[in-house]
Parts: sequence; C-alpha cells; structure tokens
Amino acid sequence: MTIEPGDFGLTMEELRVVARYAVESAQEVLSIFEEDRPDDRRPRAAVEAAWTFAQGAQRTKLQRITALDAHRAARDATTEAAQAAARAAGDAAAAAYLHPLAKATQVGHILRAAAHAARAAELAAGGDQAVGTRLIEQACQRARPALVGVLRRYPPAPASKNRVGQLMKTLDTSLRSF
Repeated sequence: MTIEPGDFGLTMEELRVVARYAVESAQEVLSIFEEDRPDDRRPRAAVEAAWTFAQGAQRTKLQRITALDAHRAARDATTEAAQAAARAAGDAAAAAYLHPLAKATQVGHILRAAAHAARAAELAAGGDQAVGTRLIEQACQRARPALVGVLRRYPPAPASKNRVGQLMKTLDTSLRSF
C-alpha cells in the first residue's frame, strides 16, 4: 500500500474502539433482519465476529468473510428494514479493516453501521425519520473520545442524496463538533 501525505497510523486498540462502536449499533437492529429471515444466520455471524475482535481477539479473515456474507444476506431480505439491518451487521464486521488512509471514503468504516442501523429502525417504524434521527443521537451519545479522535483524522463524510448517507453525514458532523 502506498503511503500518501496525510495518511497516519492506527493501533489495534483504536481499531477495536471503532469495531465496538459499529457493532453496538448493529446489535440494536439485528432482530429486524432475524424476524424477516429467521433461518439466515449470516448477519448474526458478522455481529459475533465484530464482537470477537472488539473484545480483544486477533483480527482475522473471519471479519472480512462474515462482513461480505452479511451484505449478501441483505440482498436476500424481503424488506428494506431487514436489508438495512443486515448491512449494519456487515459494516460492523468490516470496521475491523478501517484503513489509515486520509480519505473520506474510510469514514464509512467508522459510521456506516450506525447509519444503516438508524435507517433499519426508521423503516421498521413505517419510515418515521424521527426514529432514525433518535438512533443517530443515541450513537452520538455513545461515542467515546477515542472514537472521535480517530474520526477526526479523516476528512468529513461527503454529502449524500440517499438516506443512509444523510444519516452518516449528520452523525459525522455531530461527532466532530464535540
């Protein structure tokens, strides 16, 4: 990997902080997927893999594989809420692979699980955006200073026209204002 100006290092402990933050969000909405696809364990496996890393185990291909599998499970879900919940699980497992590259695209590894979780909750509530906004506020309150410190090393999340991107941008802006 080529090191560009502005790139930086990340410790395993910092990656664990990011993974824990992501999996806490995904855990909140996992049941939305499981109600839709009760026999499909792929998102749960991703959440378990994320917790395994966040709690101190080595980062392995388990996180990558389960992340991809959870995203595949999203395609099999029959509701948009279940799709978003599965994506939150996949994003949580993928958080272990945040790269120390000063690119806004990396912010998704930190915040996209929370944004997908918020979207899943609002869709499960009939599209009530106040529900998603409330989950974003809770995600803000849950953020530890170490997480905000990692986030601030990256450029801000880009503006977006889709709801998940908007939720992620709102969360990003709020966390950076701490």
